[in-house]
Amino acid sequence: KNLIIDGIIGGGLRLPLPNQLFDIVNVVNKYASIIVSIDIPTGICSDTGSSSGNAIEADATLVVALPKTGHFIGDGATHSGALLLADAGFPLSVTEGGDKFLLDITSLSDFYEKRSVYAHKKTFGHCLVVGGSNGMTGAVMLSAGAALGVGTGLVTASTWQENYPELCSRIQAEVITGLIPTVKDDIDEITKELSRWDTIIIGPGLGRSPKARDIVLQVLNHFAGPVVVDADALRVLDMDIDADLLSQRKGVTVLTPHIGEFADFAKADKKMVLENPLSYLRTLIDKTNCCILLKGAASYLGLPNGETYINYFPNDGMATAGSGDVLSGILGGVLSQVPSDEASSLFANKNKYFDALKLGLLVHTLAGEKATASVGSRSVSAGIIIDSISGAFDEIDTFFFAEENEEGH
Repeated sequence: KNLIIDGIIGGGLRLPLPNQLFDIVNVVNKYASIIVSIDIPTGICSDTGSSSGNAIEADATLVVALPKTGHFIGDGATHSGALLLADAGFPLSVTEGGDKFLLDITSLSDFYEKRSVYAHKKTFGHCLVVGGSNGMTGAVMLSAGAALGVGTGLVTASTWQENYPELCSRIQAEVITGLIPTVKDDIDEITKELSRWDTIIIGPGLGRSPKARDIVLQVLNHFAGPVVVDADALRVLDMDIDADLLSQRKGVTVLTPHIGEFADFAKADKKMVLENPLSYLRTLIDKTNCCILLKGAASYLGLPNGETYINYFPNDGMATAGSGDVLSGILGGVLSQVPSDEASSLFANKNKYFDALKLGLLVHTLAGEKATASVGSRSVSAGIIIDSISGAFDEIDTFFFAEENEEGH
């Protein structure tokens, strides 16, 4: 067997590769049994993960000091193999700080706490899920079920009148049900009472009709708390028309697009977004003042405070119908549990909501991993991901509180 150590070109790569290197890369990829790259595979741009169509296909990459964004984006994600960190002796002043971070359990260390055994259901918030058009009531049910699964005290699911009987006949008993108002007097009445909820999730299965756009705008205009804008709610918004509305909201606004929805909303070419997602993500955040979670094999959570979190846990088991609805429910659920003092203040510190989003994204990821381990990636369904949420929290609790629990016994 042939072991090849690839250290031809590192972070200083300029594409395209010279013809001679192009041929060498082809030979290495064809005949090597095991390839270990130093820092970044030859042919991959360390900043963008792009290549000129040819790059070393490493089995492992020995990363010097810190991972590079190119390890998690584009061709870099599929060519880097397992990442092994080499400390390299750089001082902390060089390796600490920055505005891009890998998301893992240690990212939660500054804010994750045990729940109080003396709490009651109102302590853990009330989340409203709005969606479920004809044939799509399952989406709002999955989102509501996930919100309950992360410990939200109360969850309400609202849908259109024509879909209400179907929703009531299928949804789990613990979820409160309601109607989306369509008559002006009803809309006016509801908008006055939006403060009864701590967080609103809007979009799962909502549909893309003019009335869907109307209800999305009503929520964004009149609800002061956090709003998770998902799926169809994203599709009925127009960045050119609605960017000012989004940027001026006092409450936290969370957009959860997959790559196609992101490209359409940003009015950008999908291929260009795939090649440089972090740049496009930051541009859209600056225009809308929203938290944006760009979903994919690697997900990117960009925050208005300038931070970006890379969630790199590729899992084909998550490529299943309803996985995004589960994510929106998890995010809405953890946001609902953030103490709501000053939630609507224009000058409120939003970091506690940003922390909740990091927790929600990681819980969704860990639940997906546990679902895949349980039934295999081909058999994962959105419902199994919800059932695996408790295992995700068990893992997080064990990481933070194992010693404390042992001392208690």
